[in-house]
Amino acid sequence: MASALPLGDPAPADGLLPVSAAVGARDRAFGVYLHVPFCRVRCGYCDFNTYTSDELRGARQVDYADHAIAEIRMSRQMLEASAVPARPASTVFFGGGTPTLLPADDLVRMLGAVRDEFGFEPGAEVTTEANPDSVGPEDLVRLAEGGFTRVSFGMQSAVPHVLAALDRTHDPVRVPLVVRWARDAGLDVSLDLIYGTPGESIDDWRRSVEAVVVERPDHVSAYALIVEDGTKLARQIRRGELAQPDDDLEADMYELVDDALTAAGYEWYEVSNWASDARHRSRHNLGYWRGDDWWGIGPGAHSHVGGVRWWNAKHPSAYADRVTAGVSPAVGRETLDAPTREIERVLLLTRIREGIAVTSMHAGGRHAVAGLIADGLVDAKAALSGVVTLTRRGRLLADAVVRRLLDDSSELSSRT
Repeated sequence: MASALPLGDPAPADGLLPVSAAVGARDRAFGVYLHVPFCRVRCGYCDFNTYTSDELRGARQVDYADHAIAEIRMSRQMLEASAVPARPASTVFFGGGTPTLLPADDLVRMLGAVRDEFGFEPGAEVTTEANPDSVGPEDLVRLAEGGFTRVSFGMQSAVPHVLAALDRTHDPVRVPLVVRWARDAGLDVSLDLIYGTPGESIDDWRRSVEAVVVERPDHVSAYALIVEDGTKLARQIRRGELAQPDDDLEADMYELVDDALTAAGYEWYEVSNWASDARHRSRHNLGYWRGDDWWGIGPGAHSHVGGVRWWNAKHPSAYADRVTAGVSPAVGRETLDAPTREIERVLLLTRIREGIAVTSMHAGGRHAVAGLIADGLVDAKAALSGVVTLTRRGRLLADAVVRRLLDDSSELSSRT
């Protein structure tokens, strides 16, 4: 079952934002996220807001693009009515779910609506996620022709028994094919991996990492498996059918992938992300980590503009009903207060390579830096130049670093 929506205040049916959302908007980048909530099979570890065909309860995949386009048009009207300055989209990201379960023409139509309503910045980054078995060469050509610049394939592993444990449906031999097809279509390529799957050995993980390096993608993501409450995986572990992921093994796996990718010429730019060069970093995800603005389209999608965060109706059927009725699909929202925004700023900026300026932190955070350097968690040279940047040991203990940067402030520590 997908995770529940957060608690918050009711969102207004007209979607209007408070005056505070417009403050400083011209200084922030604007991205658009489109959530496509459909999957052929629900992976056992996944708690995203996704639905297989027997869970749609009256919603239809064939209608989805039209509903999303209606929300895109509505979103532009809501921003204008809220006096939030219009900005062209610098990034667009189709996630899910499996966006490429929809016809490529539907994805292109949805992208066209974003272009029509907001426009694109020059060189805008446009990404879709895809499973290796959900696209063919003709699909990738159509996406590239329609304005997509990048595809992120959910590879997860190159080892069949690991894929089976994750309920992934593709054959590993499919990955080199889709990478080549994407390259031939002119698309940049990212490959996503998961490590720490029950039953996955360090040698299994090495095999997956080596398979990625051979393909030379522009970008690599590697995420530790998280056991989410309510998932099939959590139930299997609770019943003793599978082992709980081992923290020490996961740390060894992280060091392995970091060593391998560094040796292959990649640079880490966020704790779980590496790029072949700065041009191929995920600019859309950097927008999240930097606290920029984005509008989320689709069931359960979250948005953020100027410290106001809101989320849409979760089920595709409820979402479609609201959009068809011409009312905002948002069902809840919150306006972040200053202490909460500061916590999130430190939490997110600490994770990225560019780091966080020492002078931008409260006094307690600044005082914590020396101890973090002494413990080998923060890069000393970068700190002397005024920026807190994690060492590799710091990346492995990023949550602990953030706690120390925040806990020295009596104003903020009570909220952590």
